[in-house]
Amino acid sequence: MRPNKLRELLKAGKPSVGTHVMTTSPDIVEMIGKTGLIDYIEFVAEYAPYSLTELDNFGRALELGGMTGMIKVDRENRGWVAQRAVGSGFQNVLFSDVHDAAEAEECVAIVRAESPQTGGHFGSADRRFASYGLESGSPEYVQALEDSIVALMIEKDEAVKNIEEILSVPGVDMIVFGGNDYSMSVGRPRGVSPEELKEVRDHIFTVALSKGIQPRAEINEPAQADEYLEVGVTHFAIGTDIFMIYQWLNDRAAGLRAVLA
Repeated sequence: MRPNKLRELLKAGKPSVGTHVMTTSPDIVEMIGKTGLIDYIEFVAEYAPYSLTELDNFGRALELGGMTGMIKVDRENRGWVAQRAVGSGFQNVLFSDVHDAAEAEECVAIVRAESPQTGGHFGSADRRFASYGLESGSPEYVQALEDSIVALMIEKDEAVKNIEEILSVPGVDMIVFGGNDYSMSVGRPRGVSPEELKEVRDHIFTVALSKGIQPRAEINEPAQADEYLEVGVTHFAIGTDIFMIYQWLNDRAAGLRAVLA
């Protein structure tokens, strides 16, 4: 079974750098890998169309680029999608819309092996990540599932209020704060001030770090990392493919238009 680069970084106490993609093109995955700068790619499946075949090809491209993968899954079908994605080669899962400790326990169980020692719901599956059955059900298979990172979106007011209980669930490795969802959940869509959002975010990040759970920050520019580093955050995801294209064109095409004018 393949080592999980993100798990290795967490174990060693080292920082990580990821990026988001909303496209399933293995060409994009392969090109990102050629930079040599990215530890893992998060496929934001909650927002994007995809097929099972595309997930397998995504997994192959991750391995070619020497990276690991994370998938962000919807709440309603998270068990099925998470297990199929792990089977395709995504070694880490980000679960959206977690509200309480019971849901956090469910998320951990989805990813862990179904055995008395691990208490999960993931059976012996003859899928791509287990060499189509050559390695499924083995001790190495169980360990590979144990090494999968379980990350949770803390993005609802209820989750913020239950943060101590959620982060006391064994097996939770990482959290991410979602400001837009939080604002909607308190009845102020995009109406919560940046200062208030920062206060909420820093609170949940501080609680996480006190429990040995790593927060991950979402940024678009390297300079944005400074305020997170002050809190103790060392894990970052920078940029999203389609927005990077949008921003690049706004900058470069606007410059060209100015020259032509």
